[in-house]
Amino acid sequence: MSNIRVIACCLALVASSAAAAAPADNVSRNRHPNIAAAQRLSTQAYEKIVAAQKANEFDLGGHAQKAKELLDQVNRELKAAAETSNAHGH
Repeated sequence: MSNIRVIACCLALVASSAAAAAPADNVSRNRHPNIAAAQRLSTQAYEKIVAAQKANEFDLGGHAQKAKELLDQVNRELKAAAETSNAHGH
């Protein structure tokens, strides 16, 4: 029974890793240098979490995946902040 659980966990990890792409760095560095820098750092953090998952060969209790989801949300919010600034002529 425990072998089945290990296999299921491995398959879930592979599926979640394949489905989730790293967040996009899509804010203009020229127009919004601070927001773009924050977005790059968020992407770097995401990549480090992926490396930790691979090094540990398991999902770290689901916490690593949750952190990746939150960093993806951070990047979307940063993009929205830049778009809001653009809409206000900044």
